[in-house]
Amino acid sequence: MSVTSKMTSERLGQEVKSRRKQLGMNQAELAMVSGTGVRFISDLENGKTSCELGKTLSVLANLGLEVQITTRSGG
Repeated sequence: MSVTSKMTSERLGQEVKSRRKQLGMNQAELAMVSGTGVRFISDLENGKTSCELGKTLSVLANLGLEVQITTRSGG
């Protein structure tokens, strides 16, 4: 993912799904190692905007992904 791309819940979900598949995991396996339910993984991958932040960060960490926050210029 490009650092300059605008992040949306849908985009985050796509990244999670892509990385999960790259690692050869199914949703149940990811849910188990992340301490969440399969429904949460499905909701996250489908871009549901109300997914809990703490659980989302746990999923990202278990996929070897990290969040970086930067200040937008001109805004």
